[in-house]
Formats: sequence, C-alpha cells, structure tokens
Amino acid sequence: MFELRLMCSEQRVEAVSEALDALGALSVSIEDADAQTDAEVALFGEPGLPAPKEGWQRSRLTALFSDALEATQAGQTLQAQDFFDGCTVLGTNAVPDQDWVRLTQSQFVPVDITPTFWIVPTWHEPPESAKTVIRLDPGLAFGTGTHPTTRMCLRWIAEHAMVERVLDYGCGSGILAIAASKFGATQVMAVDIDPEAVESTELNAAANDVHLLAGGPECAQGSYGIVLANILASPLKVLAPLLCAHVAAGGHLVLAGILERQTDELAQAFAPYCRLAVADSQEGWVLMVAAF
Repeated sequence: MFELRLMCSEQRVEAVSEALDALGALSVSIEDADAQTDAEVALFGEPGLPAPKEGWQRSRLTALFSDALEATQAGQTLQAQDFFDGCTVLGTNAVPDQDWVRLTQSQFVPVDITPTFWIVPTWHEPPESAKTVIRLDPGLAFGTGTHPTTRMCLRWIAEHAMVERVLDYGCGSGILAIAASKFGATQVMAVDIDPEAVESTELNAAANDVHLLAGGPECAQGSYGIVLANILASPLKVLAPLLCAHVAAGGHLVLAGILERQTDELAQAFAPYCRLAVADSQEGWVLMVAAF
C-alpha cells in the first residue's frame, strides 16, 4: 500500500478529491494542514447544523493506492491539470502493513450502562458483573452504546419496567429495541427510514437471540406503552404529533438526541401533546421523558 500526500487550498479540495477517486485511489482523507497551530479553524458545527465553512484554508490530502507506480502516476497526472493550480504534491511513501481489523477492534471495548448491564463487542468476553449483555459490533447504523444519547436511553430502559408493546422510532442499529426486549418487552417494533438500519437491526436482534419486528416508519401501527426516539432535536419537533399519537394512555415517551440548550424549544414543540421534562443529562446532552 502506498500513499500520495498533497497540499490543497480550500477552493481546490473537492475537485482534487474527485480526481483522485477517478484515478483509482482506494481512499482519500482530508485534514486541516494548520491543525494544532494558531491558524487552525474549527469546521464542525453542532449536531443537526451545517458546518460554518465548507473547507479549511489549507488542507492536507492523503490518497491510498495499491502500489507505488499508481501513486506516482496519479501525482503526475494531477500536476498537469488546470484545477491543480495552487496545490502541491508533498510526496509518496509506503504504508506499513497493519492488522487493520485488530486495530479497529481495539478501539471498541465493553461499555457499562449500569453495573450489571453491558454492551459488549463480539471479540470481548462480558465482565463477570454483567447480568444483561447486548452483543453489538460497530457497523453502518448509529448506536453502539458509546454516545451519551444512546447510553441515557439504555439506562432509562434498564431502570424502568418494560411494558408489553414498545416502539423504537429511528432504530439505527436496533440497540434500544434489543434492550427493551432484554428487559421484558414482548412486542417490540423498530422502525427507521434507512433500509440499512432496518437490516442492521434485524441482524443484531438475531445475534442477541431476541425477537422483534423491524421495518420502515409505516410499520409503526397503533399505540405502545413506551415510545423511544433517539434522533435529533429538529426531526423530533417535526415528529411531535406522530410520536405522541403512538403513546398509549399511561405510557411514556422517551426522547434523546437533544442538546441542553434545546430543552426549552423541545418542551414547547411537544406542549400541545404532552409535558416533557429532563430525566437525565450527560456531556451536554439531555434525555427528556413525558408520561401520558
């Protein structure tokens, strides 16, 4: 494996990245060339909001190629293009062989939700204290138990008695639906607009020996004793009447993906249907719950 390293101005990054892809690059990574200096500019906005700028003033691009000749020829080809004006080829070099699977796995370790409830990747053994375990590996869908929003939802599930019917709206990996099943729910419906999330949920449910139904949002029918939705504030506000309509009398609505500063606007959006209150908080995020 060989890498081609480039320096590009903000205006050239997109064109050069597309050209690298066309030239057979296996991957292209982009990073701020001024990172860790006084010229560094943060580009990442808050969840659900666009970044303040589309690119850094100077970006360092690293493109991986299968051999040295491909990397060298790609650099030469780019230098002959008009759109490469203002860019520089920094060089090519071999990438040391690594066990990428083992390296990736080392980044994911068992996560404790409560002292007896753990999320454990399949390549780890559950801790001795774990009485309830969800086996879950990182995948395409959101929800591995490491994000504060997911952990707060899981903690709420572990600390409350599960009712017969539970709806996980925006299921991602299916982790909340699986947890509801593990803690006693007998009819769990997991829905998501992303077909890959639905597939991931079904595979993860099978791997954890739990039975649930998964599908698109249209599959959510009737009322449920507990409705879980770990999405983001903006879609939650839009979904307010729909989500509340699915909560049975005496049931609970559990919402996450909400920043602390968004608490009041969420409460106002749901005010015509229920009374939301903060039930938990972690690292700037809150869990909001309403009883019906």
